[in-house]
Amino acid sequence: QVQLVESGGGLVQAGGSLRLSCAASGRTFSTYAMGWFRQAPGKEREFVAAISRSGGTQYYADSVKGRFTISRDNAKNMVYLQMNSLKPEDTAVYYCAADFAPSSSSYSTHQANYDYWGQGTQVTVSS
Repeated sequence: QVQLVESGGGLVQAGGSLRLSCAASGRTFSTYAMGWFRQAPGKEREFVAAISRSGGTQYYADSVKGRFTISRDNAKNMVYLQMNSLKPEDTAVYYCAADFAPSSSSYSTHQANYDYWGQGTQVTVSS
């Protein structure tokens, strides 16, 4: 069982930065690949970024590539999403999720593969 709690959301102007954090409970955090997803008003939840359980592999949606960076600290049971050059279209509720991973380098972009989800944190980017 893993519990996830996101923080760090807020209101920022276009071009600004935010760093989201996700704190995970449990002693098995390092066995999970982690992902960030987002859901904008009136839209379906979409993949943003994923990181393997070792942290050695990251993958990004095209819409955020080059602007967002996902990282993790297994010693602290934390995963982060550094968001730079924010755009109004990045406005959404951001969720972190945990996927029990079979290998140290695997990750998933599919929501159905994720076993645990946080409650979400709102990010609003003003123009």
